[in-house]
Amino acid sequence: MRPQTSFIFDLDGTLTDSVYQNVAAWKEALDAERIPLAMWRVHRRIGMSGGLMLKSLSRETGLDISEQQARRLEDLHAEAYARLQGQIIALPGALQLLETLNEAGLNWCIATSGGVDTAKINLKALQLDIEQVNIITRDDVNYGKPDPDLFLAAAERMRVPIDECLVIGDAVWDMLAARRAKATGIGLLSGGYDIGELERAGALRVYEDPLDLLQHLDEIASRP
Repeated sequence: MRPQTSFIFDLDGTLTDSVYQNVAAWKEALDAERIPLAMWRVHRRIGMSGGLMLKSLSRETGLDISEQQARRLEDLHAEAYARLQGQIIALPGALQLLETLNEAGLNWCIATSGGVDTAKINLKALQLDIEQVNIITRDDVNYGKPDPDLFLAAAERMRVPIDECLVIGDAVWDMLAARRAKATGIGLLSGGYDIGELERAGALRVYEDPLDLLQHLDEIASRP
């Protein structure tokens, strides 16, 4: 019997329209700590865990961000993101896509670089309860993307081999982590990366958003 496809979804920028709120929240946090940084640099790191993103930005810009300051920045980001939660909505087709997978009896899990509090904000936009869905957050693993830990944990949660999973993500960090995990990466343009960037990072196919993916689901998913 042909293996059944299982889906692992990133959250920000993949199922919810929240990337730019995330960028704005980080920018507010950095400004509060008097760290001058252009917003485009922040955007290019969305999808990494907060701690790894700050390390990356520190290395790239030569800024010295201490561990104590990094913790303050993460707290300030969380506070700013929570204030922006009213702007966060489900991306076109996201709800229908998850419903279609449920109706087809296909497994799916969410794996996000954000913590539980951030995940709850995004799940609310999807009309989902964190207690009722399979979800792996940054709090559940040792390392965030582009390390493969989140996706490996998601496959383990669903009790399926990782090489039978499709990882759906909007950032190069999702595709790199999928490749390292030995999963198949499927890219979405809804996070701001272009087709070339996602394909170079390992995406097998690239679609505009969850709605476009839903309309082409037969291209990537084996039927149960």
